[in-house]
Amino acid sequence: MVTRAFKNATNFEERTAATPLIINGDMQIAQRGTSATGLGTSQGYFTVDRFRFNEFGSGQTFRFTMSQETDSPTGQGFNKSLKIETTTTEASLGAGNGLAIQYRMESQNLQMLKKGTSDAESLTVSFWVKSAKTGTYILELFDFDNTRQISQAYTISSANTWEKKVLSFAGDTTGALGNDSGNDFSLAFWLCAGSTYSSGTLNTSWASSTNANRAVGQVNIADSTSNDWYITGVQLEVGTFDANSIPPFQFEDRTTSLARCQRYYYLHCEGTARAVANGAMYTSAIAYANIKFPVNMRADPSIEVASATNFRAFAGNGISNATSVSIWSSGGTTNEYISLSGLSRTQGHACFIDTNDAACKLAFNSEL
Repeated sequence: MVTRAFKNATNFEERTAATPLIINGDMQIAQRGTSATGLGTSQGYFTVDRFRFNEFGSGQTFRFTMSQETDSPTGQGFNKSLKIETTTTEASLGAGNGLAIQYRMESQNLQMLKKGTSDAESLTVSFWVKSAKTGTYILELFDFDNTRQISQAYTISSANTWEKKVLSFAGDTTGALGNDSGNDFSLAFWLCAGSTYSSGTLNTSWASSTNANRAVGQVNIADSTSNDWYITGVQLEVGTFDANSIPPFQFEDRTTSLARCQRYYYLHCEGTARAVANGAMYTSAIAYANIKFPVNMRADPSIEVASATNFRAFAGNGISNATSVSIWSSGGTTNEYISLSGLSRTQGHACFIDTNDAACKLAFNSEL
């Protein structure tokens, strides 16, 4: 372990450099792709790993592009960022409409916070941000186990200029977090918020969640197609820090960062002529194969398949294209058994499965 010395708000102390609490905070990993367009009617993970597009409401007209970019603050060691760009406006937001970029966390990784006790630890969030839209933005911490939240405002002062923000949040002495792998705690970077989420008084102390108090004062990034928002260097530290005392961003090598992301989403293969697995013909029409994950996933995953009819099996002296690809039997968090159906080969033969089209994709999803 490497140790580092740093100063918090009240004293000097030396600590061991631990694994960063935020995975992929430098936006290096984007297994799903580098750009997704037309977003605004559904929630989910679309580009940069671990950062979730979280829209609220119904009937919204706003649409966004979410992308991984090379634009980043100069001289800070970052070379990637996450970008949200408005492509269709909603100048007057519907009451229940809004957008936040959310980072979800497992409570079993946050037990050191001692949340719900008299010794609850404070938290500090640091990040680099820039936008064409200046003004007030809201960062919210949310405890899903106890439906509690706290918000804090920050200001983007100069348009199209990278700015570092450091925000500290008090510890919460009410509501202990569970000790499990569920979606229990999140950071939400609000980008627009209708009156349902912004008509009250900003809740700057931990309290039971009241929607109206969550994002008061938040600017509306959806009011112009000139608006965008970039973020990188997201870090979460236990303790209270300011811009002078916050520890340096802890960079991880790409291999380590990818492996940590693969706990939640594993892209097994994508594109043409990609090896899938070795298997066997269970019947003349169905092949079974086993895929072992590079790391244990958070929970038994679901399967994502694109262009299923272009997955094929080599068996005996011939090739046969599948009509569908699915999970045959769950292997839990370590592996999955998949089946290819609609083949025409000989029962009992060994087979090799690969892809035969650029649109082919096979992935496993265990996201929070």
